[in-house]
Amino acid sequence: MAKTRELCKDIRDKIVGLHKAGMGYRTIGKQLGEKATTVGAIIRKWKKFKMTVNLPQSGAPCKISPRGASMIMRKVRDQPRTTRQDLVNDLKRAGTTVSKKTISNKLHCHGLKSCSVHKVPLLKPAHVQARLKFANDHLDDPEEEWEKVMWSDETKIELFGLNSTRRVWRKKDEYNPKNTVPTVKHGGGNIILWVCFSAKGTGRLHRIEGRMDGAMYHEILANNLLPSVRALKMQNTQPGKLRSGSVRSISRSWSGLASLQT
Repeated sequence: MAKTRELCKDIRDKIVGLHKAGMGYRTIGKQLGEKATTVGAIIRKWKKFKMTVNLPQSGAPCKISPRGASMIMRKVRDQPRTTRQDLVNDLKRAGTTVSKKTISNKLHCHGLKSCSVHKVPLLKPAHVQARLKFANDHLDDPEEEWEKVMWSDETKIELFGLNSTRRVWRKKDEYNPKNTVPTVKHGGGNIILWVCFSAKGTGRLHRIEGRMDGAMYHEILANNLLPSVRALKMQNTQPGKLRSGSVRSISRSWSGLASLQT
């Protein structure tokens, strides 16, 4: 049987702390990304021995000292795109020789995983604040209201496959800006597609030729958005996304298009 991954003391202490707060095994496991059976075993051990660390066992000691572990964790926190080979070299210069597998085991023990870098929109502080305000304003909207919303978005498809894949060391759902890659929409050299969608289904798909501006966006709305609304049999529809370039004029265009439904 393959040796299972051992959780570090920090995660074990978090499990016990959440258990004391009244959370169930499944809820704790879902929040920390661990199996409910693992959570249960740690809590039972804590109840029996009043400790979360494993009892001493026979076998070879850990090759990475606590000081070495702190060094590689600090390096990964500051530079999430650090490779295992980089960490192996750092430890070697400090007098410790380990394999890349040992590095992986130590990082996994601290709750870190090697993940593909997520691409996120390149946002200015004003954009971030606007998105946060939108989320807060509509936090309590009923589901029926969202069913009236028609969303639109654009995506870029690489002609010859994905660009070079980059990876980072991060914890589950840790989307810190340094763990992501900013993207700029409407760049050249690739196929750019526009699509609209709602709770009732997907609308039309439109290929964007050249660089999108306000006039082109107006044309897309006129030729694709309203026909999609009609095809999906939506009523009292509201635009779910307005681009920053010509918000007022696009809003007027939407009002004009929406008035044609009646």
